Amino acid sequence: MRTVNIHEAKTQFSRLVDAAASGEEIIIAKAGIPAARLVPMAEVKVARRFGGLKGKVRIAEDFDAPLPDDVIAAFEGR
Repeated sequence: MRTVNIHEAKTQFSRLVDAAASGEEIIIAKAGIPAARLVPMAEVKVARRFGGLKGKVRIAEDFDAPLPDDVIAAFEGR
């Protein structure tokens, strides 16, 4: 654990963030008194729920049918 004063933290913020991201804990002090702690983010693992959109999404029967000529022309800028 490393302690830095506010002035040093402001001038080396990017390096301190990199150090924290790699696992180091950094204490930021004001007038020698600890004021804040810079720590790495904990990884948040989101549990996937299969079938969560069941019944909420509908795919049209002609979803993969060829597009009309006027729509194709609009995409091509004609």
